[in-house]
Amino acid sequence: MSNDAFKKGLDGLDSGPTPSQAGQTEAPPAAAGLPPHPSVDALRERFGDAVLRHELVAGDEHVVYVDPARVLEMLGWLKDDPAHRYDFLQDLTCVDHGNGRTLQVVWQLWSIPNKLNLRVKATLPLDALEVDSVYHLWRASDWLEREAYDMFGVVFRGHPDLRRILMPYNYAEGHPLRKDFPLRGRFTRAEQTRRALAQKTEDHYSEKELRIAHALGQALPEPFAPGEAGSQGQFGGMGGAG
Repeated sequence: MSNDAFKKGLDGLDSGPTPSQAGQTEAPPAAAGLPPHPSVDALRERFGDAVLRHELVAGDEHVVYVDPARVLEMLGWLKDDPAHRYDFLQDLTCVDHGNGRTLQVVWQLWSIPNKLNLRVKATLPLDALEVDSVYHLWRASDWLEREAYDMFGVVFRGHPDLRRILMPYNYAEGHPLRKDFPLRGRFTRAEQTRRALAQKTEDHYSEKELRIAHALGQALPEPFAPGEAGSQGQFGGMGGAG
């Protein structure tokens, strides 16, 4: 690579995509003649226009884009229909392409009995980052949805305990995996340090966890009871309820 080309590439890191690139969708429409996938074909037959696009990536990974308003209905059908039976949620995450474009929510599904995998995506506008929770379909989505909420700001309607899972509940700098999140955070190093030092142990636990820890601590014999001499940590020998 020439020095000029290398410099141009470095400049592009700061400037980002050109205006024409920024206005593009995240992925081009799928080309005709894709290899068939039984679940995609069945989704098109049952849900019609709610199936927006089908594409193939990495050689053999089928990706289907669906209407965000019908995510719960369509994923529930994929899980329960005997012909498809996607009984394992492998992963749930988000993709932010930056530059003010839409954000994708991604569900990676696997059918153990049928030995099939399928990636389902829904595209959300940045001013309406909400989609239905699949907690009652796959309990594995519990912490995955909390992580997507914490890191990307997506609200999962119907989740029973939607709160931050990696950052403190009172973290005020936003969502760290969004492309508009500054590399060093939104606050100065001094302010970040001040806030970190001001946090209490209770800031890292929910009220329910604190009640459980307190009840367990009260039931312990001395010297492990909270507040007694020789107690080990904030909640006796329990070390918190983490």
